[in-house]
Amino acid sequence: MDIQENIINKVASSGLITLNLEDYYDQGERVLYDIKDNLFHGLILKEKDFREFIKTHDWSQYQDKNVAIICSADAIVPTWAYMLLANRMKPFAKEIVFGGLDILEAVMFTKAISKIDSATYANERVVVKGCGEIDIPVSAYVEITNLLTPVVKSIMFGEPCSTVPVYKRKD
Repeated sequence: MDIQENIINKVASSGLITLNLEDYYDQGERVLYDIKDNLFHGLILKEKDFREFIKTHDWSQYQDKNVAIICSADAIVPTWAYMLLANRMKPFAKEIVFGGLDILEAVMFTKAISKIDSATYANERVVVKGCGEIDIPVSAYVEITNLLTPVVKSIMFGEPCSTVPVYKRKD
């Protein structure tokens, strides 16, 4: 009897479904727009100058990009300035958020996860993959947990061969 015949892949026969959040990663370019570059002496936003910039700037450079808008200077920037930026970028950019690149990443994952049909995972045992090539924001793990908890039998975190239990439905 060959010893190879007795080896059973318990992970493959476990009935676990692995959900990899990397599959929901948007490959598009991320851009940080810092409004500090529009401030007069790095302190104040002059409405007339800013509106002229809004009119003349080449917004097409944001085509299909994901944009995070911030102000890294210690300045008071009126809310309408961010609104004007978003309005002009909208016809070109894929995604626009107020906040840093971390906020952009969280928003993009939230939107991607919201498109998942949770019924696909009804009564299943799901392992949400925990390691990979892409840095997944913690918020994405919270979102997927919120989405799946009402429908799955169980949620685990990690790899099928080494998981941490997160949720198990009481039958």
